[in-house]
Amino acid sequence: MAQGALGFAAWVVAVGSAFPVGGVLPQRFLLSVIMPVWREAESIEYTLSGLQSLRSQGHEVIVVDGGSDDGTAALAQPLCDQVIVSDPGRAVQMNAGAAASSGTILLFLHADTLLPSSASEHLANFAASSSVWGRFDVRLSGQHRLFRVIGWFMNWRSRLTGIATGDQAIFMRRSVFDELGGFARIPLMEDVDLSSRLKRRSKPLCISDPVITDSRRWQKNGPWRTVLLMWRIRWRYWRGESPESLAKLYRGDVRNAE
Repeated sequence: MAQGALGFAAWVVAVGSAFPVGGVLPQRFLLSVIMPVWREAESIEYTLSGLQSLRSQGHEVIVVDGGSDDGTAALAQPLCDQVIVSDPGRAVQMNAGAAASSGTILLFLHADTLLPSSASEHLANFAASSSVWGRFDVRLSGQHRLFRVIGWFMNWRSRLTGIATGDQAIFMRRSVFDELGGFARIPLMEDVDLSSRLKRRSKPLCISDPVITDSRRWQKNGPWRTVLLMWRIRWRYWRGESPESLAKLYRGDVRNAE
């Protein structure tokens, strides 16, 4: 495992968080964890290892690869129930995973995000509730104090607006996902678009036990630069700029930071 992945793993162990996912989900429903991936060979085995307790309870993990050329799909195969290869793009990949899934509850998990040990208990409570969707609070890995502040503001903003992002492990009832037509086929902001439609059905169930998201993007591009970029993109999206245009802005900014 590369040094970056080892550092992330060591931090997770040190704080006693995400792995393995414990508890028992009631068998009256089936959970499908859908993970879109692209070039995640460095960390995919570690990420999926934490979901094996869910699989042992009869729930499923589906990995949707967007055409990785680093062996991600082969590494994932023994550790999930299905590996699907689709066209690239998170929205496209997550829709493909949902179409192939059997679950009555769908949870969309990024490949660099770890569920808390209490996840199964919270999902059981969700299944028994009247809520139709929800998300977890998020915490960035790493020791930088600014990461704690960034996470706090992300969670506060989400509670205030009722909008969730993919880093927060969005989950929902399959019936509602199907009724809404899934994720819009757009290259960016697909999570914000779907949660905007979901909140018209109900407020999100906000779980305070956080998922842990790898801070490598923030470390690589700089915390303040990344925060400002996210704010710019969100502001321009709400003003009506197309996701296609915003995707070009995002990719161009990331390339300039490298």
